[in-house]
Amino acid sequence: MRVKRDDRGFTLPEMLIAIVLLGVIAVPLGNALITFFKHSDDTTRRMSESHDAQLAAAYFAQDVQSIGVRDWVNPPYKMKPSVEWMPAADTGDYPCRYPGDPNPLVRFGWDDPTDATSTPRIVRVAYVVKTVSGERQLHRLVCVDSNTPSVDVVLAHNVAATDPVVACAPVVDCTGTNLPQSVTLTLTVQSQPPGKLDPYTVVLFGQRRQT
Repeated sequence: MRVKRDDRGFTLPEMLIAIVLLGVIAVPLGNALITFFKHSDDTTRRMSESHDAQLAAAYFAQDVQSIGVRDWVNPPYKMKPSVEWMPAADTGDYPCRYPGDPNPLVRFGWDDPTDATSTPRIVRVAYVVKTVSGERQLHRLVCVDSNTPSVDVVLAHNVAATDPVVACAPVVDCTGTNLPQSVTLTLTVQSQPPGKLDPYTVVLFGQRRQT
């Protein structure tokens, strides 16, 4: 009587071939996974920086559009100086700060159109770089009816040690009665840890709407 052969299992050559093929597949796949995880943190950092840049650009453009405080006492109600460039924290017409805050980069003022009184209240916005828990951050402070901010928004994280630069056009001096038509704020973001990614430069731009 003839005994049927059992096809279950595999031979030694088959096992060796399978191991070789597994190695051929696993090595590039492992390298791809290592590369992916290595760069995923960098991608997350860049996405976070891009989000900060978009947020800061939106706020800054809106604030510069609104610049304009008028002299409502003396007709024909001309514009008053409405921009304070790198003022001392407790001086000027538009103070807006928390106790102990550093000097702001720039402060803007404008009349509140929702205030129906004969002399509209003034909205004051200050852009200041301060260190929080060891991180340099760009903050947007808003003050209405008080020198103490009612709104504090972090616009950018990991601001580089080099202070941001504010510039006005066409007037060089931002602080006169001849209000600037546009204002830019240029800052550099340094991802952490330093050296991991190249510094990222952000230019915030705003065009004044009032004439």
